Amino acid sequence: MRRNHTMMQFFEWHIEADGTHWKRLQEMAPELKRKGIDSVWIPPVTKGQSAEDTGYGVYDLYDLGEFDQKGTVRTKYGTKQELQDMIEALSTHGIHVYVDVVMNHKGGADETEQFQVIEVSQEDRNEEISEPFEIEGYTKFTFPNRKDKYSAFKWRFEHFNGIDYDVKSEKTGIFRIVGDGKEWNDHVDDEFGNYDYLMFANIDYHHPEVQKEMIQWGNWLADTLQCSGYRLDAIKHIDYHFIKKFVDEVRKQRGEDFYFLGEFWVPELFACQTFLENVEYKLQLFDVPLHYKFHEASNAGADFDLTTIFDDTLVQTNPEHAVTFVDNHDTQPHEALESWVEDWFKQSAYALILLRKDGHPCIFYGDYFGIGGETPIEGKTEAIDPLLFARFKKAYGEQEDYFDNPNLIGWVRRGLEELERSGCAVLISNRDDGGKRMFVGEDRAGEVWVDLTGTRDEHIQIEEDGFANFLVNGGSVSVWALPEEELF
Repeated sequence: MRRNHTMMQFFEWHIEADGTHWKRLQEMAPELKRKGIDSVWIPPVTKGQSAEDTGYGVYDLYDLGEFDQKGTVRTKYGTKQELQDMIEALSTHGIHVYVDVVMNHKGGADETEQFQVIEVSQEDRNEEISEPFEIEGYTKFTFPNRKDKYSAFKWRFEHFNGIDYDVKSEKTGIFRIVGDGKEWNDHVDDEFGNYDYLMFANIDYHHPEVQKEMIQWGNWLADTLQCSGYRLDAIKHIDYHFIKKFVDEVRKQRGEDFYFLGEFWVPELFACQTFLENVEYKLQLFDVPLHYKFHEASNAGADFDLTTIFDDTLVQTNPEHAVTFVDNHDTQPHEALESWVEDWFKQSAYALILLRKDGHPCIFYGDYFGIGGETPIEGKTEAIDPLLFARFKKAYGEQEDYFDNPNLIGWVRRGLEELERSGCAVLISNRDDGGKRMFVGEDRAGEVWVDLTGTRDEHIQIEEDGFANFLVNGGSVSVWALPEEELF
C-alpha cells in the first residue's frame, strides 16, 4: 500500500555558509526516509551575489557551483558535483528532490548601462511621479567566467522592466524602464496597484527572448540535475500566463509527473483559488491562509476558536492543490514575512497538517533542527518525531471530526485493514486539560491505546461500543494509538 507523503523544507535562512549543506543532506538521506520523509524542497541552487547569498539574490542561473564567479566557485550550499551527488543519493533512497527556482529578478550585474526610466510611487506602481529621465543601472549580465557554456544569452536593460537604484545619482526608488511596449507585466498581484516589481533588476516576461531563455533554462536545469520537480518562488510577481507556459514546456520535456509547487504569498483564499484557476490547476500552492490561521491561534491562545482553524483555507476548499506548512524561512523571526507560530502551539499545528487526510504537509528545517543566526532557536525534533511516526504508521483511513468545542477539538482516523495497528485519535486543547469521547470502531473493543507524544501516561481501553474517553493537557496535543515497541 502507499504510505502518506511528507515533504521537508531542507533549509532555513541562517544555514552556515560553509558549503557543506548538500553533503549534509546526502548523509541524512537514510534517516529522513526512515522517518517517512519522501520529498525535500531544497534552496536555490544557482549562483547568487556572493558565497553567503541564500540564492534568492540570483546572479547566474547556469552556474550551479561550477564557475569562479562573484568571488566563489561553490554556492552557499556546495559545488555542482556535490549537488548532483546528493540528488542521486536521495533518489536511491526513494526521496524526491524539488529545487527552488527564482525567476522574478536578477542581482549582481557585471556592468552598468544607461537607459530611460520613469520613477513610480512605492505605494502605487501605476502612479508615475517623474517625467522620463536617464539613469545608470546594473542591468548588464555577461557572465565572463562562464564563457557562454550552456547558454550564450546576455542580459541587457531591455530584458528587464524595473530597477531600484541609479548609480549616477546614487538614488534608490522604483524606476520603470521606458521602451517600446515596456510596461509592468499584467496578470500579477494587484497589491501596490501592480506588484510585478519586487526587487533588483525585475525580469520582463513580455519580452519574447526572455520567455524563450527562461524556458530553455528550466528544461536544462531539470535535465542536468535529474530532480523531480520545482518550487516556484514569488509567483504573485510573475505574469501567470508565463507560469502556465513554463509548467507546460518543462512537463513536455520531463513528463507529466514533474512536480510544481508555487509560492503565491497571499493570505486571502479567494486570490489563491483565482490563481489556481488562471493556471488551470497545473501546480500546488502553499496554504498561506492556513499558516496565518496557525499564527493567529498561537497568539490568541484560549480566545481562538479552534473549530474555525480550517475555515477559508486551501486545504479545506482545494485539498488536492494545498501544501500545508507551519512556518518557513520567510516567516521565521526577523525575516521578510515574519509571522512565527509560537512555541506552545507548534506541536498542535504540526498535528493539524500531519495527521489529517487532506493536504500535502511540509516540515520546516528550522522547526525540526533549529535556527541559527544572532537569535538562535532550538529545534523541536522530539515534539515533531512522534507526529511523523504517527503519520507514517497510524494516520490512515476514514476521518471523523469532533470539532464541537472552541477550545478542544479532536478527530479520529479509523486505520486500514491492510496496515496492521493503524488508526489514531487526536485531541488538541488551547485552554484547559480535557477529554472527549470519540468513536474508533467496534472492532477496536478491548484494545489499549497510549499517547504517542508521551504527554499523557494513561493507558486507555477502547470500550465494547468502540468509544473511549481520550484525554489531553491544556495548551497541548495528544495522539492516541496502539503502542509500538519504539518510535522509528
